[in-house]
Amino acid sequence: MTKLLPLPSAPADTTSACLVLVDLVGSTKLAHTLPLPHYMSLMTEFVQVMILSFEARGGQVLQHQGDAVLAYWDARHMAHACRAALEAHDRAARLTLAGLLGVELRLRAGVAAGEVVTGMVGGQRSAYGLPVNYARRLCDAAGSGETLVCGQVAASDLRGMIWEARAPLALQGFGAACETFSLRLGGEVRMKVD
Repeated sequence: MTKLLPLPSAPADTTSACLVLVDLVGSTKLAHTLPLPHYMSLMTEFVQVMILSFEARGGQVLQHQGDAVLAYWDARHMAHACRAALEAHDRAARLTLAGLLGVELRLRAGVAAGEVVTGMVGGQRSAYGLPVNYARRLCDAAGSGETLVCGQVAASDLRGMIWEARAPLALQGFGAACETFSLRLGGEVRMKVD
């Protein structure tokens, strides 16, 4: 008989966080066209570069699976999280092994902020809460080469980045009219679209 772990006796503390999820576009097609050892090497290089670049911007990678990487920042460092998400596009496009294999890598990214609970699961830090799911939904809705952010992220101080409102999206679990914003590197002025 399997023995369940005991539930915590004290309620967990919540913290305000910013979550970034990046995901390669067309990785299934790559898995079909590349020899499996080449595909594995390419995914390994991609994940390693994402981990290093997110950590360089003060983030902590919570998990990675296949071609998706989820990272966490304290909400006070939301601008660092957004910049890391934007830089990830260029980093993926410049992977050495991709160039050697003659493939072009493009990704999409989602960035969401809000209250989460963090803790250790299986020896690895994990986060639970709506921002984790929201980052996933935003990433799924983003186009190739695009970073989508939620309203709370767009309303923060994002110097050097420009956001543009997109038409409201129906995001599973979040309603039919979710405000989403496309983010890109730019000048010091933030655009507001009514």
